[in-house]
Amino acid sequence: MFKIVSKKEIGPKVRAYEIYAPEVAKSARAGQFVIFRIDDKGERVPLTVAGTNPQKGLVKIIFQEVGKSTMHLASLCEGDYIKDFVGPLGHPTEIKKYGTVVAVAGGVGTAEVLPVIKEFKEVGNKIVTIVGARCKDLIILEDELKRESDLLLFATNDGTRGVKGFVTDVLKDVVGKEKVDIVYAIGPVPMMKAVAELTRAEHIKTLVSLNPIMLDGTGMCGACRVSVGGMIKFACVDGPEFDAHSVNWEELVSRLELFKSLEKISVDKFKYNQECKCHEK
Repeated sequence: MFKIVSKKEIGPKVRAYEIYAPEVAKSARAGQFVIFRIDDKGERVPLTVAGTNPQKGLVKIIFQEVGKSTMHLASLCEGDYIKDFVGPLGHPTEIKKYGTVVAVAGGVGTAEVLPVIKEFKEVGNKIVTIVGARCKDLIILEDELKRESDLLLFATNDGTRGVKGFVTDVLKDVVGKEKVDIVYAIGPVPMMKAVAELTRAEHIKTLVSLNPIMLDGTGMCGACRVSVGGMIKFACVDGPEFDAHSVNWEELVSRLELFKSLEKISVDKFKYNQECKCHEK
């Protein structure tokens, strides 16, 4: 059992938890992830490691309430326990000095990009971070990103923060002004695909962190398969990071849509069970 040591709300339906998991904390690196399961009947859900404190044995995870399991996790309190917290899984980000690194994050991907840019900065890279959100109220971890970035830029759909538009609008401007050695993108699939299309035309090396449907996290079930460069890869053991220009984005989008109707049923059932008082005495 793994204890929830701290719980904070850092945005609308966005939670930051610190989980006591000393074995994970001492070995996790930027880019890796864990799989949690709340109880015996819970589903296995992957979440990127957003930070660690090896001295205290703590692992930080940041998630948004979007499905039954994340809603259930959000309902737990400090001091509660979850059954499984497995990791670190996947390959860590290959950290080296490139020169200028542009990190592009959308939504909760902001939390996932933070440890990556921190390690890139530690080895001497210049860090330009571009954050996208629907509006300014949905931007998270701004102070933390500012500390790790040489330049922090924003794009919002409604123009309430930074450029009115998309992260690709900001990225295009950055690429036009200076030499970019590598782009790292994480966030919604349409965003990562758009970034890949832009950087392909500019011949800029680009990495994306993929989060397809995933079950066991060991490469045995094959649920997280993605096509990269015409070959089948498993995001859990071959990734989660891949060359953005080699990903079959259409196939990835199609696979992510497979269980949408079942996911909705699961959420509706969870909400009903939470609200129903008929069995209370």
